[in-house]
Amino acid sequence: QVQLVESGGGLVQAGGSLRLSCAPSGRTFSRYAVGWFRQAPGKEREFVAGFTWSGGSTAYADSVKGRFTISRDNAKNTAYLQMNSLIPEDTAVYYCAATSRQLSRVLIGANEYAYWGQGTQVTVSP
Repeated sequence: QVQLVESGGGLVQAGGSLRLSCAPSGRTFSRYAVGWFRQAPGKEREFVAGFTWSGGSTAYADSVKGRFTISRDNAKNTAYLQMNSLIPEDTAVYYCAATSRQLSRVLIGANEYAYWGQGTQVTVSP
């Protein structure tokens, strides 16, 4: 069982930046595909960004392209979601997800991930 721990959420003004972190407990992250999802009140959980297990491919939701960047630091065994130019519509609980499935495509479905973090709140004020 992989437990994911997220951090980095908070309250920020529109136009600001935040960096979310996700680290697994007791496992090496370098062989896992990772995705970030978010869920706003009254809405379904949606894919935000992800990379393949090798880190060779990334994908982003259209709504965050050019503003968000997903990355992984194998030395720190941590995945990140750098969020710039935040807008109020980015307000949501953000979740980190991981799977050991080694596919060449980025997994964008929530049901494709086996492990989830507890979520971290991101609030963007106008």
